[in-house]
Amino acid sequence: MANTPRPPGLIQRYREELQARHYAKRTVATYEQWLRRFLRFHGRRHPREMGSGEVNAFLTHLAVDLKVSPSTQNQALSALLFLYRELLERDLDLDGVEALVAGVLYGGGLRLMEALRLRVHDVDFQRRQITVRQGKGGKDRRTMLPATDGEELRLHLEGVRRLHRQDIAEGCGRVEPPHALARKYPHAPVEWGWQWLFPQHHRWHSAETGEQGRHHLDPSLIQKAVRRAVLASGIVTPATCHTFRHSFATHLLERGQDIRTIQELMGHNDVNTTMIYTHVLNRGPLGVTSPADLL
Repeated sequence: MANTPRPPGLIQRYREELQARHYAKRTVATYEQWLRRFLRFHGRRHPREMGSGEVNAFLTHLAVDLKVSPSTQNQALSALLFLYRELLERDLDLDGVEALVAGVLYGGGLRLMEALRLRVHDVDFQRRQITVRQGKGGKDRRTMLPATDGEELRLHLEGVRRLHRQDIAEGCGRVEPPHALARKYPHAPVEWGWQWLFPQHHRWHSAETGEQGRHHLDPSLIQKAVRRAVLASGIVTPATCHTFRHSFATHLLERGQDIRTIQELMGHNDVNTTMIYTHVLNRGPLGVTSPADLL
């Protein structure tokens, strides 16, 4: 009786998954080395038995004990995120980026896709504002960038810039500019200002041209993270990514902000759309209080 072939091991499946997604040979080899180092660090336990705690412990070891550079630490993180998200199909609770996106949704009243489509040059740290381009109705608008989100975004962008430089060094680092802008400005796809504020962890690959680049985060990643957070908090009221936008408008109204300013920040064409949020408050649009509340 012929021996049954052994199924491919974790390392081989990891390598094949990277190759199937058209990662560069150098990147495949580098990511594989990070996976091997991660497994050795944790006594060769299977990754399915580990999670965000073990990943964070490994990254801390790299930074504190080995004193590796931030770019090297970021490279190791990318390799492990690929392992869990693409091969093992499991999200790690490394929710720094997801929480940052949620902060932008609430802090500026953005829709989910408006936040994910932000470019680096859409954030003005000096004026503390965000420019939303081609929002609903095809209109641009400006909204606020809270100071708390601003500092987190600065740190986030440092990592994004390191990732972009690495992509450029590997002959990639391209994004798709809007409105065929690349025809007029051929270098726009690789310029820093046009890069996505929240890029994906893996690169896209064109079978026709061989080019590689990054798209922005998939909305499902944020939606799943918000869903997990809602379940973990014990909140029974239905809540989604859009709830942050509703809360932005409602809380501004509660603090007495005028309706026209909120309309402008939300990007509503008609003030009557914004007036809907007045019904969420305990008082009606005319400020009427129930007589029962006065007893």
